[in-house]
Amino acid sequence: MGSSDSFVKFDKVDKSYDGEILVVKDLNVDIPKGEFLTMLGPSGSGKTTTLMMLAGFETPTGGEIYLDGEAINKIPPYKRGIGMVFQNYALFPHMTVNENLAFPLEVRKLSKSNIEEKVKKALGMVELEAFGSRMPLQLSGGQQQRVALARALVFEPRLVLMDEPLGALDKKLREQMQYEIKHIHEQIGITVVYVTHDQNEALTMSNRIAVFNDGKIQQISSPDILYEKPENAFVAQFIGENNQLKGKVKSINGKMCVVKTEKGEEIKSLKVNVNSIGDASTVSLRPERVEINSSDSSFENSFEAKVKELIYLGDHIRTRVEVCGNDQFIVKVPNSYKGANLKEGASVKLSWKASDSRALDLR
Repeated sequence: MGSSDSFVKFDKVDKSYDGEILVVKDLNVDIPKGEFLTMLGPSGSGKTTTLMMLAGFETPTGGEIYLDGEAINKIPPYKRGIGMVFQNYALFPHMTVNENLAFPLEVRKLSKSNIEEKVKKALGMVELEAFGSRMPLQLSGGQQQRVALARALVFEPRLVLMDEPLGALDKKLREQMQYEIKHIHEQIGITVVYVTHDQNEALTMSNRIAVFNDGKIQQISSPDILYEKPENAFVAQFIGENNQLKGKVKSINGKMCVVKTEKGEEIKSLKVNVNSIGDASTVSLRPERVEINSSDSSFENSFEAKVKELIYLGDHIRTRVEVCGNDQFIVKVPNSYKGANLKEGASVKLSWKASDSRALDLR
């Protein structure tokens, strides 16, 4: 039975295509009504298979999926009341925009006046009221994707699934559509499950993000928690730019620990995903948490580094340095920095707080 506080529930769901290898393993997720949940992960991580099982295009090998308290494994896709948006739009090329939107309503045998009213409302939602008589090929890619979104919403489904819907758009248009989908979700409060491999897209749009790898959810959290408090090295590496310093746990003191690198540097860090002294560990640290040539004595970590590369990016200078045995360590230096010695080949001092670095499993 589905949990009363979850609108969508995956209960111990497995999926195998060959009877041997599980592409989704023991999946347990509760999605409340009205949430925008993004499934994020690399290719082959199981996120799209999970979405296809929820849509009904794939059947779980084990476990049960519930929608609004009802077990749906054996319910065909067209009876689930779910809207779908795909990357390739999937619009009927021989139908006008109005006819494309009317089609799912005609299938449900709504009256002509009711259909016209709902089509008008859906087009207004995506700001395409003036395009109803056009054919899909007369629209830009962004407009076609808006029509696909309107068609998924027009019959007022209880759930909308989106599979890489913005993948075919250019960067600027993709970012614009991210905000539009986010605002539509906020306006109508529908439950959305969204699949992408684009971390920025996930961070921008979601209430929560489920990070997939190797058929399992590695962490499911709000965007800020996922970015600031990754629970393992995979999540830390996959979400946002991240520095990794490898070593072994030298000492543990409550919530803090010391990780010693191969070269002997000792990094004070939060103890997040290590158990014992002697464990191999990856220390995770965001580039924006590191200060360069700081005179602040409150930083628990301070190391000499050598500048390897400087890239000007407008609001900051992306500075690659060699420190603690890692020559790919990145520091985001504000372009207002006035230090005279920020040049390739220079020696600098890097400092950061112990609470900003996280000792994680070795990945």
